[in-house]
Amino acid sequence: MPHNPLTLAIDASAAEAPYEQIRARIAALARAGELPTGYKLPTVRGLAEEMGLAANTVAKAYRALESDGVIETHGRHGTFIAATGPASARELAEAALTFARRAHRLGVDQDTALAATADALRAAYEA
Repeated sequence: MPHNPLTLAIDASAAEAPYEQIRARIAALARAGELPTGYKLPTVRGLAEEMGLAANTVAKAYRALESDGVIETHGRHGTFIAATGPASARELAEAALTFARRAHRLGVDQDTALAATADALRAAYEA
């Protein structure tokens, strides 16, 4: 079973509101790279149910994260960690995510996908 990097807990005794705790935790995980660009977040309703919170609480956190550029919502496709940094870094992250999704759809394991990437990089840089 794959590791789930999104671990959230609400501290009822904290001064920060629950939505702010969710916002801060997701932002910190994204900044640290523990939630990589393209990571699909749970739905508002799903996360709310999982955490025993009102959907409006999670929705408020997601709106704040989207406003801050940490996440992107793609309608019915879901909510994802956004690419950040210079345009070249964003474009590279998007290309890598496209490749990773394609490799996954093809049923290729991570080692094989990484080897294919290394071979392609060697070929491109030696050309």
